Amino acid sequence: MPEITILKRPREEAVITQRMFFKKTARGKVIKVLRERYLRDDISCGVNGCRACDATAQTVLSRSGDTTHKGFPTGHYILPDTNVFLAQMDLIESNYFTPPIIILQTVMEEVRHRSLPLYSRLKALTTTDERKVWVFYNEFRSETAIVREDDETPNDRNDRGIRKAAEWYNAHLTLAHPPIRGQPNVALPKVVLITDDFANRQKADKEKIPCISVRNYVDGMKNSDQLLDLLSATGSDEVEPTRAVAGRTALYADYLPMSTLVAGVKAGQLHQGHFNANQYNYLEGNVPVPAFTKAVLLAGRENMNRAVQGDVVVVEVFNEREWKAPTDEVIDQEATLKNDDAEDSEEEGDDLMVHEHESKALRAEHTKKAPAEKQPTGRVVGIIKRNWRAYVCHIDSTSLTSSNATSLGLQTVFATPVSRLLPRIRLRTRQAPSLVGNKILVTIDRWEITSRYPEGHFVRTLGKAESKEAEQESLLLEFEVPYRPFGKAILDCLPPEGEQWVVPPKSAANPEWRDRTDLRDLIICSIDPPGCQDIDDALHARRLTNGNIEAGVHIADVSHFVHPETAMDNEAAARGSTVYLVDKRIDMLPALLGTNLCSLRPHVERLAFSVIWEMTVDAEIVNVGFTKSVIASKAAFEYGEAQLRKDDPKLNDNLTQSIRLLNSLAQKLKAKRMAAGALNLASPEVKIHLDSSESSDPVDVEQKALHETNSLVEEFMLLANTSVAKKTQESFPQTSVLRRHLPPPPTNFEKLQDILQKRKGLKLDVSSSAALADSLDKCLDPKEPAFNTLVRIMATRCMLSAEYFNSGSVSRDTFGHYGLASPIYTHFTSPIRRFADILVHRQLAAAIGYTPLHPSLHSKMHVERIMEVVNRRHRMAQMAGRASVEFYVGLALKGRNEREKEVTEDAFVIRTFRNGLGVFVSKLGLEGLVMFKRDTQFDAENYTISVPSSGIGRPDVTISVFDKVTVRIEVEKDKNTQRGRVKMTLVSPVDSRAL
Repeated sequence: MPEITILKRPREEAVITQRMFFKKTARGKVIKVLRERYLRDDISCGVNGCRACDATAQTVLSRSGDTTHKGFPTGHYILPDTNVFLAQMDLIESNYFTPPIIILQTVMEEVRHRSLPLYSRLKALTTTDERKVWVFYNEFRSETAIVREDDETPNDRNDRGIRKAAEWYNAHLTLAHPPIRGQPNVALPKVVLITDDFANRQKADKEKIPCISVRNYVDGMKNSDQLLDLLSATGSDEVEPTRAVAGRTALYADYLPMSTLVAGVKAGQLHQGHFNANQYNYLEGNVPVPAFTKAVLLAGRENMNRAVQGDVVVVEVFNEREWKAPTDEVIDQEATLKNDDAEDSEEEGDDLMVHEHESKALRAEHTKKAPAEKQPTGRVVGIIKRNWRAYVCHIDSTSLTSSNATSLGLQTVFATPVSRLLPRIRLRTRQAPSLVGNKILVTIDRWEITSRYPEGHFVRTLGKAESKEAEQESLLLEFEVPYRPFGKAILDCLPPEGEQWVVPPKSAANPEWRDRTDLRDLIICSIDPPGCQDIDDALHARRLTNGNIEAGVHIADVSHFVHPETAMDNEAAARGSTVYLVDKRIDMLPALLGTNLCSLRPHVERLAFSVIWEMTVDAEIVNVGFTKSVIASKAAFEYGEAQLRKDDPKLNDNLTQSIRLLNSLAQKLKAKRMAAGALNLASPEVKIHLDSSESSDPVDVEQKALHETNSLVEEFMLLANTSVAKKTQESFPQTSVLRRHLPPPPTNFEKLQDILQKRKGLKLDVSSSAALADSLDKCLDPKEPAFNTLVRIMATRCMLSAEYFNSGSVSRDTFGHYGLASPIYTHFTSPIRRFADILVHRQLAAAIGYTPLHPSLHSKMHVERIMEVVNRRHRMAQMAGRASVEFYVGLALKGRNEREKEVTEDAFVIRTFRNGLGVFVSKLGLEGLVMFKRDTQFDAENYTISVPSSGIGRPDVTISVFDKVTVRIEVEKDKNTQRGRVKMTLVSPVDSRAL
């Protein structure tokens, strides 16, 4: 038996190794907590060949460090403090920034407490093979562990711990490179503390620790020209302010202290919500808050007070006498501020002129509004959480002071974001001329009260504007879609057999067959959109001997391959959803699963999760069962193919009869849903015709054709989701993953109701979903069949968004899905492309006793956190998909412009402005603005605009909401952004080019 030696630590070490604090429990009891940390002297420094460390320990840092820096020719490693990672992560992640980095445990933990997104990026940096990064656990090494002193703040304690580690490292390197007798002493590499904290640098200098600021360090690098532009403006006390900012009076009010904001919100005197910019008027925004049925209007830059789209802000609501209505004029930032100079735009005269112009536009609008249209009005008094990130932008070519493409002089220019909801960003760069015409990434760093614009820094170039590659990547970045390739740890979670994996032969010895129902003999088929590769649902129906019908929905058993808390599960949770673009798909799961092992392809055995009903011929459910299964689909149809098969009287085989049975049941299920008050809403959907799969050049655009089989699949997916929701909620009432659609506030429909009443004499009843569905059916225009679809599209925009939620987090009476008129609902039918469905599969498997529920799905807080991510990813995926369609519609129109003399399409007027019209081209699913430069007569109350006729002596032409017009569509290159932009002008009833 080996000898065991027990070492007792001396009592005097307790001050370093023990941490005592008091904690208050949920019941109010105060308890003393004593935490012990075990200090060691064998934690490796990470330097190759270090003689003072364990020779078997892992190392990543080269023996000599980096020798390319001007200031450290003998070699060095950098040791950044916490604020460097918080402020300069874009620099550190750059491929041009390659020095070996030592990251301290203290720094990692402080970054995690300050910013989880930055902590995730920092963790990713530590695992990349391309960079030399070493994480040193200084809090557990006996020589570097420190304890907080009595009069020391946590920040000062951490700074001291970072300096202590840097000092130890430099002393330790002398042991790693001991002198060799008979040979000259070799100059040792240094560990350099990187910090922008001036006081920290002063203390480091006194302690003889090599120390330097970020800017000075980058200045000494061989590729400093590329890296200096990446420096964030925050925290850099050596950056010279622009002339625009220096010595200026404040344009905005200071934010209130956080404690005042929190207390004000709690007392109901202030209100918290998300800031939404107005896409038509850059001088307005709003903040929906629970206290008011209408959003709080923010009119003017001063009242928006530096809020950016998506920020969580706190607003103060003015006295009701000061409430206003939103403007009815399109006020474009680019047009209004086109003569602003990036450097001099804050000169007193210019500022007063712009301010007066903006104020005049707002005053003119608000004085003409009826009292009934007014809404709560206020101002932003504080920011709870910034939504700043890297934005896709273009350099405003008119803001350049030098057009010399080889000039490396520092210029201040405007970066114009692609999104119209964002302000222009002031950018200081040395490569402005070479960036013109490119799409670039820019991050906002700060927005001072003296500056009309936020300041930011350049991150990287995406490529030439209008190139498909740059446009596609910018689209993914703009909607924060994770598109990195799946890493090795994720791919290691896949079955080792790869594409050769098959369902093993049926045997009790094979775990795949445990408690699974063998459904391979059933006549099962899938019905999907054209070109679908990730087939995650299939169906069957057959008559039973008792006269009833058995119908089944079979869903890919993704949870068999994706296990909880694995690398693949974590990645799928982070991605949340597969993103479908026009010519590519950004998968949530590796393609081996999505398009192969989990895809329910025909004539291949696959693992499934089945929901099987027994129904009467009138679609009344007799019973429902849930089972893990093995299926073998007999066919994979596109919607059109399944429709042709169903309608062909010559076909009477089992497969065709199954489709007909499913269709007859689906029709009855839909009739019951509609009778219960389900809404038949609409959204514009178009199909892009591509030249070929290789070139992906769009040739034409058309509306998607809908078949009866579309509804067939939809009805059974809805039924499966509803049945599963009931089962999982019964089994796990506190943590079941559900999906709800809250009833919209009646105020959301006020404008649409008023338009319908005044323009068409129609009444829209929004007292319930059933009443709304009934009145939508009556919104008809005998002369215009497409009118009803248009009204449904406009009604859809008045709705709230559906959302995933945890059943234990909300009251039972808010579970319902308003649009489907269902008291309970979830998503179960698409686990290949939605992470929420995978969680539902795990809960259903536990509910039927197939497997125990993973502990994480017993935690309400854990499920809530996942739901937040999944909801956000789901919204972003939808917006990215729409933006992709819009981009390709633009490309197709550009091609038509080149082939045809003039592209004209019918459109409906959906909104009137004082200086233009909002129109919707249903054939293209495209919304646009028709602008008028000449004066018009605008009747806001009756939603009409009167424009001069093109003929001399002819009366003015009046155009109203819902009128059908003809528009000319052109794709023109924007001189500023260098990007193609769809421009619409009226052809009929009047040619607006003369206006």
